[in-house]
Amino acid sequence: MEKKEIKPLETDDCCAPADAKTAATHPGGDDHEHSHDHAHGVQESLLQSRWPLWVSLLLLLGYLGATSPYVFNLTLGQPVGLSILGIAYVLAGYKTIERAFRSVRRGDFFNEFTLMTSATFGAFYIGEYSEGVAVMLFYEIGELIQDLAVNRSKRSIKALLDVRPTAVTVLRNGQPQRTNPVGVTIGETIQIKPGEQVALDGTLLTDSAPFNTAALTGEAKPDTKRQGESVLAGMIALDRAAELRVTAAFRDSKLARILELTQQATARKAPTQLLISRLARVYTPIVFGLALSIALVPYFLFENYIFNDWLYRGLVFLVIACPCALTVSIPLGYFGGIGLASRNGILVKGSNFLDVLTQIDTLVSDKTGTLTKGVFRVQQLETHLDQTEFSRLAASLESQSTHPVARAVVTHAGPLPLVQPTGVQEFSGQGLRGNVAGKSVLCGNLNLLRRFGVTFPPELENRSETLVVVAIDEAYAGYFAIADEVKEDAAQAVADLRAMGIETILLSGDKVAVVESVARQLGITQAHGELLPEDKVDKVQALKNQGRKLAFVGDGINDAPVIALADVGIAMGGLGSDAAIETADIVIQNDQPSRLVSAIRIGRMTRAAVWQNITLAMGVKVAVMALGAGGIATLWEAVFADVGVALLAILNAYRIQGRKLRA
Repeated sequence: MEKKEIKPLETDDCCAPADAKTAATHPGGDDHEHSHDHAHGVQESLLQSRWPLWVSLLLLLGYLGATSPYVFNLTLGQPVGLSILGIAYVLAGYKTIERAFRSVRRGDFFNEFTLMTSATFGAFYIGEYSEGVAVMLFYEIGELIQDLAVNRSKRSIKALLDVRPTAVTVLRNGQPQRTNPVGVTIGETIQIKPGEQVALDGTLLTDSAPFNTAALTGEAKPDTKRQGESVLAGMIALDRAAELRVTAAFRDSKLARILELTQQATARKAPTQLLISRLARVYTPIVFGLALSIALVPYFLFENYIFNDWLYRGLVFLVIACPCALTVSIPLGYFGGIGLASRNGILVKGSNFLDVLTQIDTLVSDKTGTLTKGVFRVQQLETHLDQTEFSRLAASLESQSTHPVARAVVTHAGPLPLVQPTGVQEFSGQGLRGNVAGKSVLCGNLNLLRRFGVTFPPELENRSETLVVVAIDEAYAGYFAIADEVKEDAAQAVADLRAMGIETILLSGDKVAVVESVARQLGITQAHGELLPEDKVDKVQALKNQGRKLAFVGDGINDAPVIALADVGIAMGGLGSDAAIETADIVIQNDQPSRLVSAIRIGRMTRAAVWQNITLAMGVKVAVMALGAGGIATLWEAVFADVGVALLAILNAYRIQGRKLRA
């Protein structure tokens, strides 16, 4: 069966900017209007190129109106009538007839083009000229509607992501230059004006600046970036100018990779699509055989056999059996699912992964950066001294360290005036010792206090958080309890997954007490800590050996092996490592755990729509084929049923993109 091919999205090469305005603006501004106008232009061009179809329709309607006893009731001579219908037929079906003859020359006798050509030629043979024209005309109208739907689905996905600007302001020799972002090298400084879109990934040099990140994350809420934080191509500066130091070439920006992966996604077929393709290879020959049997077998069964009557029934069977509604509406369903996911900050790298999402019963998750923010914060301060002075002394000493835990103490001190410490000593894996404001200060873990013989409360040994204990003048003074913050929506995500029948399991390299504490906060019943990357692989493999269908979600390079092993691998794309993102099948672009639930819901909605299309198409076709074989349905009913089913299937597939997910 030769089916209509739905190609991957056709976009510019990733190393060359897309056609956009030089200075990109807010998504609701000029660029969006330009894209919208271009979309209308493509649709109008497609409609205008099919002008012979509209002429054919007018000729057929004019002929039917002229000869109908209920309208003009004119008697047209046979030469005139045949001329009108012949012209209408050629205008409507010349492309299909040409494809049918090309297929036959290649030895391919069984496809939708030969099916429709055979059916219409058969109608002409038995004298049903207007019905033969109608079969071809409405088949071509159905094909046009499908083409419009396919093009619109392709553009809707492309428009979500292909927002790369064509120019950027780069500082060279102290002077701003407007240039193509392809020519900007890593390490150069670029300027972003308010309302302008970032063209290249970089590190923020400005103190702070708010950005609209919707193109990458689907999140409308502005995100304020601080000096030294990463700013990605596709983000839009809001109310102030900003400067960035470029960290990736244009072709390697996260936005370029996302666009490239989305292009590839539309070419990966789900099992349902592959099943229909395999069935189509045997479906059409069977249909031809059955239609021929309907026309010829009754000769041996009925005495009053009339060839033209039974041939007509066979032709009705042949027309309604055309599988075009299935072969187009199913890929469109998956296009809709991928588009809806993109709008919600979820990159799905292929429709097959939407199918797998509907089957998972276990979600295995990393902790740091996935369910937690991956940023250490002081959760508790305990001291018998004045808290302000205690914080000032500890932060002054910790300011000499680059360790994340030390930075958490300094951040907690906030605007307090720090003192430059002297005689600072660092003890690897334990902490710091130094003199601050005339006092001897120790900051570190419990082993540091043991090293210097400082006694401390024994209950500190059982704390699950990371502790920074402080001793002043060789006496225990208090501690900072530091922990990674749980993401705001993580607990609700776990609860929603449980309601969907999916168990969440936590795997982490962090110490067991910390992992168990996070698991309790989130309502996770199974958690394992102190795992090396190979230990995570063993745990996931053991779960798969139990027959579980599982997804793994992580963000670090150490998670890449497990992401690859899982039935569907998911990466947190905002803070995630390149290795994890490249290996993953699905990327959550804004790092929110709640989007895991959204991804599964989208997968289920898509699969439901696809199977609704299959059920609708097959149900109607079987019913009308039976009516046609029994002599009840005519060619008119067959063609309207075929086109009608195709339209309903397309609308059902397309409505997915308009769906709104529950919060």
